[in-house]
Amino acid sequence: GYLYVTRGLLALANDSSEVAAVLAHEIGHITANHAIERQNKARNALLVSRVVTDVLDDSSGKLALAASQRTLASFSRQQELEADAIGVRTIGKAGYDPYAAARFLNAMARYSSYRANLGVAVDKRPDFLATHPATPERVDFATRAARQFGAPGVGDVDRDRYLQGIDGIVYGDDPSQGYVRDRTFIHPSLGVSFTVPEGFVIDNTSDAVLATGADGTALRFDAVGLPKNSDLGAYLNSGWVNGLTEGSIRTFSVNGMPAASASAKAKGWVFQIAVVQVATGATYRFIFANEQVTPTFTQAAQMTVSSFRKLDPVELAKLKPLRVRVLVASAGDTEDTFVRKMKGVERPRDLFRALNDLPAGSAIPAGTRVKVVNDD
Repeated sequence: GYLYVTRGLLALANDSSEVAAVLAHEIGHITANHAIERQNKARNALLVSRVVTDVLDDSSGKLALAASQRTLASFSRQQELEADAIGVRTIGKAGYDPYAAARFLNAMARYSSYRANLGVAVDKRPDFLATHPATPERVDFATRAARQFGAPGVGDVDRDRYLQGIDGIVYGDDPSQGYVRDRTFIHPSLGVSFTVPEGFVIDNTSDAVLATGADGTALRFDAVGLPKNSDLGAYLNSGWVNGLTEGSIRTFSVNGMPAASASAKAKGWVFQIAVVQVATGATYRFIFANEQVTPTFTQAAQMTVSSFRKLDPVELAKLKPLRVRVLVASAGDTEDTFVRKMKGVERPRDLFRALNDLPAGSAIPAGTRVKVVNDD
């Protein structure tokens, strides 16, 4: 089969041996038949759960299912550690630095922490239900596995050539799916833009633009197929909105474009919905949801929708994707030197440290290659 490497992984890695470690880890899953073992284990767990639920009362059935989940989680952690061990042996035998796996695991942990500090949702399940071992456990395991090849410093790292190779790679969103700049979403092909309020974090996916606020408000932005000059109020009232609040539909304009909005309440959630149609007939939909009407819920919806606008040709011509740029430190350069060169990203200092796997306060010797992100 195929192994795929993402641009995000390439941007996070700092040398060829780290990419080799990731590939070798995935190859380890394949050679150890982990997918087949996992499938069989899941099938057996489901059968056990059904039998217990049918024979005993519901509470016992739920306990049996919970026990099955713990077994599966443990099984998956064992698989990850086994794949780590196979991966370290593979890159070590191939002549790469066997300690690269531990380095990249640390880099992933640092980047995860950066994302968490932005407010991006993280998995809060208890550790015993996690499908991967905790990163410190994996780092320690990978380090011990690497020691069979010798002390740190053995094997090929290939840092400079690797960094030269990724210089200029697009960072973040696929340009064809739009850009996120701080709290603003911009789609060059569609020529539209909107901004979410302070405290919201945007996640651009292939199907829709998602955003989450600190108060638990969630936003989905997407396109709907409506004829040009459609009655937008009638569209909101056409039955696709569950729990539509009677009398809440209103029509208005957003930066010269026709729009309509409504509120709804269903299945323990409250919603604010708005649709806007541009001159070409393309229609865009904003759906805000929260478990309750918070003080900022309605305001956030109104601010975001009112910020929606068409981009003019001059603005479109200036748009460029973010790219990874590899710079060489000169004498006297510090972390601040390179953080000032970071553009279009949130918490640039934290991202700089994550991308370069640098602890706070690290010195950057002259001649060192480092990665920054900007649209220069």
